[in-house]
Order: sequence, then C-alpha cells, then structure tokens
Amino acid sequence: MNKSFLIGRLVRDPDFRLTPSGVALCRFSIAVDRIPKQENQSADFIRVVAWRRLAEICNQYLKKGKLIAIEGRLQIDSYDKDGEKRISAEIVADTMQMLDRGQDLPQSNKQSVPSFDLV
Repeated sequence: MNKSFLIGRLVRDPDFRLTPSGVALCRFSIAVDRIPKQENQSADFIRVVAWRRLAEICNQYLKKGKLIAIEGRLQIDSYDKDGEKRISAEIVADTMQMLDRGQDLPQSNKQSVPSFDLV
C-alpha cells in the first residue's frame, strides 16, 4: 500500500495553474522536521501536488509558513535531462488539513479548523 502522512510548513506560497484541458493543479513544498534532528539538516523539503478541487482549496487557503498535514501517495518519476537519467519524487495529495489555529479565519470561526478531502 502506498500511503504517506506528512506534517510540515509551506516553504513558499503555492503555485496554482490550470492544465490545457482546464484541470486545476497546485504545487507546493513543505519543510518536514527530521526526528532526531541532525546537525547539518534538521528538515526535509518535500514536494506536493494537489489536483482539481483540492488544488483550488490549497491555492485559496495556503500561504508560506502555514502548518499543514498532508495525506497522499508517493509518486516517483524518472526522466532524461541532457542524456542523464534523473529521478523525481513528490506526494500526490488526497487530503489536506490546516493545523495552525485560527490565524487566518474570521473571528466567528476561530474554534474550527477546516479539513479538506477529495471525496
């Protein structure tokens, strides 16, 4: 079973676009702390991609520094660049949950933090 669960902070604002066929696509990276922390690097930077409605929601609500939880699957692709084989890995998000408590929510909604699924 290919299932990944990550908690981390957005490294930069999401990159949102539509494919030529009109499907929403949102890419972003999150910094995930290593346990135990190592001297030279205390975080891994993981690329995430969201599709369709989840992509629209990520674009609307996520900003650099926001703490989120992502559930999805690991996708590994290989390609050739300048005759050299390269490997790329990213998480294809199924669900996203914002973990920061009420920072960007209206005053009346500060008690509930939304969670978004594809279903």
